[in-house]
Amino acid sequence: MVQPATTRLASKGQVVIPEEIRKRLGLEAGAQFVVVGEGDVVVLKALKAPKMSDFKQLLKRAEASAQAAGLQPEDIERAIREVRNSK
Repeated sequence: MVQPATTRLASKGQVVIPEEIRKRLGLEAGAQFVVVGEGDVVVLKALKAPKMSDFKQLLKRAEASAQAAGLQPEDIERAIREVRNSK
């Protein structure tokens, strides 16, 4: 079991993530997080870019859904033009 660690809130609102946790999670300077707070609980969720293989899987699913819906490439191009023109 992983041992919990403690840290402190600095005067500028900064929190240091203990080194052991940073190393274990592969966190480096500049890492970005989503922060959620509720009651006395604060959760940091690291944001990481998806792997290319994950993106390719998502693209395959999107293509299959578009094909099942009967969409053609020109339908997608038209929808993109409409959205861009509406701004």
